[in-house]
Amino acid sequence: MPVAVITSKGQITIPKEVRVALGLKTAEKVVIVLEGGQAVLSPLSGSVLDLGGSMKRYKTREVTDFGAVRAAVRKVVGRRTAARG
Repeated sequence: MPVAVITSKGQITIPKEVRVALGLKTAEKVVIVLEGGQAVLSPLSGSVLDLGGSMKRYKTREVTDFGAVRAAVRKVVGRRTAARG
């Protein structure tokens, strides 16, 4: 089982055995997805559509009243601006 060590800067070197198995070459990018307390490393290739399902889904609300959204944003920005003095 290949082992990698984390440096003081939080970096790791991917062991050669893993790079060869994944077909990784110098300067290629990888995607790290957290799944149940584990990190899954995959080559970043193809298009953005290949990443479908790799991100956590958030509950969203459909926005129909953009005037209300703008007013809410202005209110928050106004508070932050006033707090800064």
